[in-house]
Amino acid sequence: MADLSFGAALGFARDLIRIPSPPGGEGEVGERLLLELNRLGFDRAWRDEVGNVIGVVEGRGEAKPVMLSCHLDIVDPGDPTAWEHAPYAADVTDGFLHGRGAMDIKGPLALQTYAAAHFVAERPAGDVIVAHTVLEERGGWGMEYLLESDAVSPGVAIVGESTHGDVTIGHRGRAEIVVSIHGLAGHASAPDRAVNALDGLPAVLDAVRAFAAERLAEEDPVLGRASVVATQVEVSPASRNVIPDLVRVYLDWRVLPGHTPDTAAGAVRDFLAERVHLDDERLRIDVDCATELQHTCTGREAARRLFTPGFLVPRDHPAAVAAADVIAHVTGHTPDIRPWTFATDGGHICGVHGIPTIGYAPGEERYAHTNTERLSLAAAEEAYSVYPQLINALFSVVPVG
Repeated sequence: MADLSFGAALGFARDLIRIPSPPGGEGEVGERLLLELNRLGFDRAWRDEVGNVIGVVEGRGEAKPVMLSCHLDIVDPGDPTAWEHAPYAADVTDGFLHGRGAMDIKGPLALQTYAAAHFVAERPAGDVIVAHTVLEERGGWGMEYLLESDAVSPGVAIVGESTHGDVTIGHRGRAEIVVSIHGLAGHASAPDRAVNALDGLPAVLDAVRAFAAERLAEEDPVLGRASVVATQVEVSPASRNVIPDLVRVYLDWRVLPGHTPDTAAGAVRDFLAERVHLDDERLRIDVDCATELQHTCTGREAARRLFTPGFLVPRDHPAAVAAADVIAHVTGHTPDIRPWTFATDGGHICGVHGIPTIGYAPGEERYAHTNTERLSLAAAEEAYSVYPQLINALFSVVPVG
C-alpha cells in the first residue's frame, strides 16, 4: 500500500518544484505526475492532447464526481539571485516549503493528489477526479480543452489555489484588451511626411481612465468593483529614428462575471469611439481582446485570446456550506467564505460550464508570483487532514438522480 503520510505528499511536492514548468513547458512535470498517479493506484490515469494530466479513482456511482484541480504551469522566477532560497531548490526551512510553485501551485497539487489517493482502498460514493491543467497562467487553455472534450463530467469542483484555509466562492475575471492606434510611418527627420501614432496616445489613456470611472462604477456586493488599467505600451517600428505607425496600449480589465472576450472588447471600443477625438483624421483606432500564439507541451499551436471568465457561487451554496462545516470540524476554527482577488481555472469550470466550484488550499495570496514564495508546513498539513473529509462531504451535495 502506498505511503499516504503528509511527509510523503511533501516529498512529492518538492519533486515537482524541482522541475521547471513554464506555460507550454509542462511536459516533464506532467510525466512526473502521471508516474505518481499510477504508483498511488488510481484506476485510470492519462495525459490528454494538450498536456493536462488526469487521474480517476472510481466510485460506486451513488453521487456525481468530485473534481480536484490545480495547474501544472508556473510563472517565471525572474532573477534567481534575488531569491533567498533558490527558486527550484524546494528548500524546507523555518517551517516553510520554499520555491517557485510552493504555494502556486505545486504544493497544493501534491496535497490534492495524495488526498484523492485515500479513496483508492475504499470505493467512494462517486468518482474522485484529479485534473491538473496546462497554461492556466496564460488564460486557461488546458481547462477549457478538458471540459469541452467531455473527458470528465464533475458534479462539483475544488480548485487548489491558495485560500489561506478559507473557502472561496468566486473571483473577477481578467480580460487583456489591446487598443491599437494606427498612423503612417516616416523618417524622424521629416515628421511632416508621417502621421505619428503616438499623437493618439494621450487621448486614449484619458479615455481609459474615464471608462474606469464612469462605466465600472457598479460594485458587486461580494466581488467588489471591476477595474481596468493600462499596463503596457508597445511601439512599432521600434527604431528610435522612425516615426511609428502603430502604438498598442494593453489594458488589464478585471471583469465581473458575465463578460466574454467580445463583450469586453466591444464595451471599450464603443466608449473610445464616443470619447476619443483626434486632431488628425488620418489616425485610426482599433480595439480587440489581446491574442497570443500559444504552444502546448504536446505540440499543439493556436492563437488564443487572453481572457479568463469570472464566476461566483452564492455564499449559502451547499458546497460552500459543507466545506466550511468540515473545515471547522477538523481544524477547530470557522473559515471565512469569500472570493479570491486573482483569477483561476474556476472561471472556466463554473463561469462557463456552470459546475459548482469552490476553492480550498493552504497558502497566503501575498506570496503568489513573488521571489519569497513559500508554503507553511503547518497550514499544509492541516489542509491535508481536511481534504478527505471535504471530498466525502461534497458527495452529499451532488447525489445522482
